[in-house]
Amino acid sequence: MSQAAAETKLLKMSGLVEASGVPAPTIKHYLREGLLPEPVKTSRNMAWYRPETVDRIRLIKRLQEERYMPLKAIRALFEEDPAQAEAMLEVEDRILERALARERTRTSASEVKEYGVPKKVLDRLAEIGILTPNSRGYSPSDVAIIEAMSRFRAGGYDEQIGFTVYDTLRYKHALEALVKEEVDVLMERLEGELPAERAVELIEAGAEPLKDLIAALHTKLMVEEVDRRR
Repeated sequence: MSQAAAETKLLKMSGLVEASGVPAPTIKHYLREGLLPEPVKTSRNMAWYRPETVDRIRLIKRLQEERYMPLKAIRALFEEDPAQAEAMLEVEDRILERALARERTRTSASEVKEYGVPKKVLDRLAEIGILTPNSRGYSPSDVAIIEAMSRFRAGGYDEQIGFTVYDTLRYKHALEALVKEEVDVLMERLEGELPAERAVELIEAGAEPLKDLIAALHTKLMVEEVDRRR
């Protein structure tokens, strides 16, 4: 290894593989796609890679695995602003970190009995992915859903007149598309423009008004649709 390479701690391909956890064929593919900085070549068959290449490789893998971005889109993002990709993931990490912290508390199965929702209903809601209990019980979001189901049933929405747990899937499917679009818009507008912590604070501040907005729009649209069918 040359003195210059030693001073800057350049890596061989084997070192790059070990440090990044990504196999050599994949790294070489990234190189061919123009996603990585060119190595320092000391001879025809010897190339050394800068340490920051490791971070770039890890970032590419995260964008592929967490954002499902194709390499073409990743390259365009890097060409526009490499820091934007890192900011995007940092904001998402902070959002997920806070959300998971809230969801870590659990309510046992015996405690949710107070809502009067039959166990067979809770089991079916878990089977279709509306509820996601674990061995310690139900998350705060699960409990909120169970409470809502209890109020529905108390209001007469039960199996006797045709309402089942499978009606919840209609809302789940509709919200999945809405939430995906919402997250895309938030990330596009907030990433890189604000510190990650401030971006997360803005998102959290908008959570309650958003619930009120959706509820009001739902009522408005329901009235309009019923009136249209008259």
